[in-house]
Amino acid sequence: MKKLKRSARLVEMTQYLLFRPHSLIPLTTFAERYNSAKSSISEDLAIIKEVFEEEGLGELNTLAGAAGGVKFSPKVPKETSLKFIQNLCLQLQQPERILPGGYLYMSDIMGQPQYLNEIGKTFASAFAGRDIDVIMTVETKGIPLAYATATYMNLPVVVVRRDSRVTEGSAVSINYVSGSNKRIQTMSLARRALKEESKVLIIDDFMHVGGTIHGMMDLLAEFKASVQGVGVFMESCEAEEHLVDQYVSLARLYGVDSKTKQITVEPGNYFDSKDSKKGDA
Repeated sequence: MKKLKRSARLVEMTQYLLFRPHSLIPLTTFAERYNSAKSSISEDLAIIKEVFEEEGLGELNTLAGAAGGVKFSPKVPKETSLKFIQNLCLQLQQPERILPGGYLYMSDIMGQPQYLNEIGKTFASAFAGRDIDVIMTVETKGIPLAYATATYMNLPVVVVRRDSRVTEGSAVSINYVSGSNKRIQTMSLARRALKEESKVLIIDDFMHVGGTIHGMMDLLAEFKASVQGVGVFMESCEAEEHLVDQYVSLARLYGVDSKTKQITVEPGNYFDSKDSKKGDA
């Protein structure tokens, strides 16, 4: 690569780091890429580190030694995420979102890249520092959230299916009881999709009682995998009891009244005070 002016180099280095979260990048990579001395690269990284931290973009950590380098960890301040979620809550309380049967329309939110990016960054911040190998979700609405989170955690995604598919080879299937309607349903996961004893983060869009998430936990037991955390975009507070004890929610749905056209949505337990136990997934 041709030698760049320092201003241009800083821009390019910043972009390089942003697109490679949680990846250890040796200083020699930058030195060779920009035909610059390591001392100059170190000075540039110090500037980028300061800006990342001041602007709440994340942390830039330096690892010393021959195998060292720098690693960017995206993190968004909780206050910033709260403002974003409060805005989403206002949108979700629009009366026209009420569907027949008292359901809440959220598909447009799940289809907006800018919303998904913010949700993904928030989940990545909520579970930062945990030892995780893979992110798991169940088809279909949880898939965009899982991939958004995976982008900022630099992790692969595993999708649990409602039924097995021939194109995915042999699979492990289990029956579980849906928490909302108490019906017995089936979910399956291809044997090749997940290594045994993997450390898994479960991400889903909505949790009513928690039957689907509890089913995923039972399915993970068949792979001898461990659950390192559970994140849901929205939890329902209408259920008397959840089947999942520890989870992080970004929003809470308190009720949908079809007669009065009233919807009550508030920020989830991630924004509760530190003594909240449900956020300690």
